[in-house]
Amino acid sequence: MMYSCVSAVLCVCVGSFVTFDTRVDAVDKSQESEIQTEADNSSDKRRPHVCSVCDKRFARRGRLDEHRKCHTGENVCLCTQCERGFSSRTELMRHMNIHTDKYRCTECGRCCQSSRHLAVHRRRHSGERPFECTVCGKRFTRSYHVVSHSRIHSGQKPYKCHVCDKAFSLSCSVYRHMTVHTGEKTYKCSLCDKAFCQSGDLNTHMRVHTGEKPYKCSLCDKAFSHSGSLNTHMRVHTGEKPYKCSLCDKSFSQSGNLQTHKRRVHSNSRPYDCRYCGKLFKTHSELKRHVRIHSDAKPYSCRHCPRCFNWRSQFKRHLLKSHNEGTWFTCDICQKKFSSKQHLKVHIQRHEAVKPYVCSECPKRFYTAGELREHRPVHSEYKQFICGLCCKLFKRKKAVKKHFKKCSLEHGVTGVVL
Repeated sequence: MMYSCVSAVLCVCVGSFVTFDTRVDAVDKSQESEIQTEADNSSDKRRPHVCSVCDKRFARRGRLDEHRKCHTGENVCLCTQCERGFSSRTELMRHMNIHTDKYRCTECGRCCQSSRHLAVHRRRHSGERPFECTVCGKRFTRSYHVVSHSRIHSGQKPYKCHVCDKAFSLSCSVYRHMTVHTGEKTYKCSLCDKAFCQSGDLNTHMRVHTGEKPYKCSLCDKAFSHSGSLNTHMRVHTGEKPYKCSLCDKSFSQSGNLQTHKRRVHSNSRPYDCRYCGKLFKTHSELKRHVRIHSDAKPYSCRHCPRCFNWRSQFKRHLLKSHNEGTWFTCDICQKKFSSKQHLKVHIQRHEAVKPYVCSECPKRFYTAGELREHRPVHSEYKQFICGLCCKLFKRKKAVKKHFKKCSLEHGVTGVVL
């Protein structure tokens, strides 16, 4: 009936394409959801067998039985070369091509399962990304990567853990998550004691021992052991910083750096405590550096002189000043020199009046995270610093130091080093 109406409109309005398009669009929009629903229902009828774990559908019962082995960990077909298990003989035969030269990449020597896998793999070397996200324009080497990426925009998480109901945007993330409940690490390294939940993680780990770095940057000489590191490195050349802080204007090239930034700058949580003095820290790296105070460890030793240092920054500064080893980072505006690129970056922000750290309690902005931390006590009544002589409480460390000098003179205490 719909097609006869469209034909009638086309006959009457031969010279009026606007009227024709408008009516067709009206028909399409009004029935779009119904057509999609019918298509989904038809697809579900063709695939009546549903996995109770991940809701994946299959046309045949046998395919569902094979698929279930992915969740149970049951492997009936073992590879004679690497002892990796598969739930079907078809998967095993496809995997066996990895151990032959049938589908070998001429760039890095990697062997693939099929000609299709090899063609997709070659895009990593050529830089070809034929699939584009319609929302943000980001491009990908594989079509299903676009589908997975689009869930960032939609927030869709269709894959759920049947143990704790945690949801994920990728099915492989569910499999990795399940090891949290099982604790199973079946893939063990033959050269060290490390074990892994997935064979891919073991293969990547083996490059630590072999030194293999098959993923090379097309813009510089750097090479990497896995593709993820190469993708992250490419942002050095492109300047891309896709991970943006929702609480300030700062952006990051890696999601891990964003999470660390939120913990250090915007969070008051301090889950890491020192076993020697009980002091609390926001990150494990901060705790690790602090412990050196108690152990008097100085892991950075100079090869030119007997001096040793607690911190890498101290060691680098010593090499530059005392032995002229290394590279100074010079400000183009005032010619001031710095021992690290990060210190130069913070310095340039002062010239440009850029203050990326914003207080969540007031409109004040700051150049560094340290300045923001020093400001925060203004909005709190909590006084964490105490004078050991008179027990007076202070909000800031600087304040208690200044007070202690006067207090020690009044009490006749000498020889105390702050």
